[in-house]
Amino acid sequence: MKRHLGIFFRGAGMGAADAVPGVSGGTIAFVTGIYEELIHTIKQFGPGAFVAWRTGGLARLARHLNLAFLLPLLAGILLSLFSVAHLVVWLIDDYPLLLNGFFFGLVAASAVVVSRHPEDWRWWHLVPLAVGLLLAHGLPSLMPLVAGLGHPDLVLVVGGAIAISALLLPGVSGSFLLLTMGLYGTVMEGIRGFDMGLMALFGAGCLVGLFGFSRLLSWLLRHHHTPTLQLLVGFIIGSLPVLWPWRELVRYQLGAEGQMIPLDYRYLTPADFAELTGEPAQLLAVIALMLAGAALVLLLAWANRSAEAARPVARRAAIAGPRQGADKEEGSDA
Repeated sequence: MKRHLGIFFRGAGMGAADAVPGVSGGTIAFVTGIYEELIHTIKQFGPGAFVAWRTGGLARLARHLNLAFLLPLLAGILLSLFSVAHLVVWLIDDYPLLLNGFFFGLVAASAVVVSRHPEDWRWWHLVPLAVGLLLAHGLPSLMPLVAGLGHPDLVLVVGGAIAISALLLPGVSGSFLLLTMGLYGTVMEGIRGFDMGLMALFGAGCLVGLFGFSRLLSWLLRHHHTPTLQLLVGFIIGSLPVLWPWRELVRYQLGAEGQMIPLDYRYLTPADFAELTGEPAQLLAVIALMLAGAALVLLLAWANRSAEAARPVARRAAIAGPRQGADKEEGSDA
């Protein structure tokens, strides 16, 4: 029960992070120690699940899909998304500097936590790190192309597939990519208003992206573990400029419904921001929230290391279970 509750709160943290443009739920999963288990669990949804059900019934299917982990995680994510959506819209409109300050500290500390070199680290692992940095910087500039697909339903499906794939990447914010695609306001209002048609289309895209991208990540983590981790660290570090509180939008375009799609920012000092905008930089409050975000991540990382030290065998089995099941039951689906 204690593990289930812990997973639920990790899911709630992931849902809250994904509601904020610039923050990734994958970062929360990474820092709280459930990232690899999450990727390998999602990968289990495929033909192998049908085989598990046919040969062992519901009990084996539940083990194959790692439902003891997945159900409390999803409950936390969904509850947080629906409850935080209202709060986030209000905070983004009224307190953008404070919100960005908190999450800047959170993501910066996350980069420090996950960038510790494993034992098999080599100098050439700087290459995937650099690739992650470049991709994190370049992806948002490509997202406005999605709006040019034409039909609104197709844009929603493709947007869902991209956004959910970003959820699996630490440092890449699905919400921010939705913002650059011109879909963030549409999707958030749809969630708040329980627009079932919109959520069905967006959800269909999410399923496609989730199952396809999880298989790629699972394969990379199994066969190229350390380079893949370095790639993910690059994504985290590359996401930091998006969260810098004091910035000026210098390039944008208008979406199909007239919404502003940000393309490029100029990053300012607090003093320059105050002079340019005529608004207070709220320096002390923003720094305090940066430190609070960093402290939260460091506390979570410490708690996770303590839990792993206390039950290393159970932890290894929880992560290895989905991998072994995939190798034995899915064959070519792996």
